[in-house]
This record gives sequence, C-alpha cells and structure tokens, in this order.
Amino acid sequence: MKDEYQLLRIPGPTPIPPSVQQAMMKPMIGHRDHTTKALLKRIKPSLRHIFGTKEDVMIVAGSGTAGLEAAVVNTISPGDEVLVIVTGSFGERFAKICESYNMNVHRYEYDWGKAFLPEEIKSYLKKHPSIKAVFATYCETSTGVLNPVRELASVVREVSDALIIVDGVSAIGATPMMMDDWGIDICVTGSQKALMLPPGLTFIAVSQKAWNRIEKNHHSRFYLDLRRYRTNLIEDSTPFTPALSLLFGLEQSLNLLKLEGLENVYNRHQMMKKMTRAAFKALGIPLLTNDTDASPTVTAIQPRDFNPDQFRNIVKEEFGLILAGGQNHLKGKIFRIGHLGYCTPQDVLQTISCIEIGIQRIGKNIPLGDGVRAAQELYIKEG
Repeated sequence: MKDEYQLLRIPGPTPIPPSVQQAMMKPMIGHRDHTTKALLKRIKPSLRHIFGTKEDVMIVAGSGTAGLEAAVVNTISPGDEVLVIVTGSFGERFAKICESYNMNVHRYEYDWGKAFLPEEIKSYLKKHPSIKAVFATYCETSTGVLNPVRELASVVREVSDALIIVDGVSAIGATPMMMDDWGIDICVTGSQKALMLPPGLTFIAVSQKAWNRIEKNHHSRFYLDLRRYRTNLIEDSTPFTPALSLLFGLEQSLNLLKLEGLENVYNRHQMMKKMTRAAFKALGIPLLTNDTDASPTVTAIQPRDFNPDQFRNIVKEEFGLILAGGQNHLKGKIFRIGHLGYCTPQDVLQTISCIEIGIQRIGKNIPLGDGVRAAQELYIKEG
C-alpha cells in the first residue's frame, strides 16, 4: 500500500480529478470526425472565459514550453530587439528561446524571489524604443512569485508599441487573467497545472494587435505556425492530429471549474496560499518571497538550519509526499509546495502535518502542531 500511495504537491504536473481521469478513458474517435468538431466547439467558450478574451484560444499538442516558443517564433524575427524580464528559471527560459532564434535580447534581471517593478520596465523601454516585444512570467514557478503583469501591460502601453507576451503556465485557471481588459497581447498556459490535466497540451491566446504582427512576420515556422491553428479553429478543427484523450479530459476539467465558479476557484487558491504561509511563519521557517509578491499556486521555503533535499527525501519515503526542490542556483537551498489545481484547504492541512513530522525527523526541534494550528486558524478566520 505504501509503495502505491502518493501525495503529489509539486507545482506541476498536478493531481487529476477522478472525473477527468474517467473522461480521458473514453473510446478513441476520428480526429476529423464531426464528434471532434463538436467537442472543440464546446470547449472554445470556456477557454475564452478563463483567459479573459473574446479571441479563440489555440490548442496545441505540446508542453507549455512549446507554447512559449510559438509565441516567440510567430511574432519576432532574427535580429529584432526584445526585452525579457527574468525573475527566475522560467523567465530565463523565455530569454533562451529568444536567443536560440538569434534575436537581440535585452535581459532585465531581478533577484530570485522578488517580483519585477513595472515602473523600472517603463523607464527601460523609454531608453530602448526599438524593442518589439516584452516577455514576462506571470507566476514564476521556480520561486513562488506572482508578477504584476496587469500593471506591466499598462505601463508598456504608455511608452511603447511593443507586444506584451506572458507566460501564464502556472497561473491561468488559478488566478485572474483578463487578457483583453489588461491589454496583454499573447498569453500561454499548459494543461498540467491549474487545468488539472496530464502534460501534453499548451493553450495560446492572441490579441488582434498580435495577429497583425504575426501576419507580417516572415519568420519560418511549420508545426508551431499559429496561423494554421487559427484558420482551422474557425472550422472547429486542428491543423494536425490533436491529443484527443486530453481534449476529453479538458472538457471535464473546464466543466469542474465552471461548476465551482472562477471567483471561487481564485479564492480557494488564495486561501491555500495564506494557510501555507501562515504555517511556516508559525514554525519559524523562512519563506523565499514576501506576502505581497507571493503566488497563490506555489510557495517556496528557504530553511536556514536543515537540508531541503534531505528533508524532501524523508517525507517522500515516509508519507509518499512529493515536494519540489530548487532550480539553478537555488538547487539544494529551497523546497517548493504546489497548491494548485485539484487541491483544497484540507489537502494543505494534511501536507503541513506531514511536513512537521518530516522536520522533526531531520533533526530540527519544532513544537508539533503549531503549523497546522496556524493554518486552521487562518482557514476559520477567512474561510
């Protein structure tokens, strides 16, 4: 029994609801069949709602990184100037994608664990008027930071005609995204995060301004050519074979989000963030981010007096609890707890309880129950 039990609390892939798993077990259908067209037609309105856009959202069989690369290759040409805001590992990934296509990349880097400051970006753009796109990460998964992309879009619009392109992979579906109202041009997410699916789908929403840029861009692309997806989606189809089983699951996950109500979904994630942070404050274990910058989907913890990776091994062995480690220069220095998607406050209470025992096991003396009590009190007060 112990060998088969797993408590997955990483920021993706995330647990999958049973009803979504059942939906993905439906018999295979023809991808050019009218049944697939009807499925895509049913899915489209819900995706638009989650992204906060009137535009159809492209569905591409691929990881979230495929969506990020599609955003780059469809809008920018080699030699073009772009600004990439780096607040962690996934901002760094955006920069590497742009560099791989020989773009002139300006990196604006922040200390990992801090959100970017829109006014600083505004000042930088004034000094570099040739920049054609600004790339930003909504939730920086590697640090547990939620960046102010709404405010970023506002200041960019004041001083530049650059496109605003956002990695929303560990944010969309768990925290608000009003793409049209905020003035964001391209937003990308993946299936394995708040949308409660296995990895394998990326979703890309594009503004009219960005479409105009895409139509004029002569950069070579084939599978990731968003023009193909747009043309086919008008006819409720895809240019290439879709991941049909994932689409079955997607429809059900979208139904679950609709049934709960997006505002309630967002409030649940805020509650889980606050409970998690309250627990570690009560235990006297430092958090990587401050309360203002903290993401509702993942919390990064930076212990001073025990080894995070040894601790993660202990709770995995004893409880089947899987936590994420640090990335790049934070490897071995932090651990991260994912609380997004198919996750509830009661899951947080279970996770904190296991963590307290794990901390004791590694040799740090803490009063058992203080973290759980703080999370409980937060829930009672605000829930």
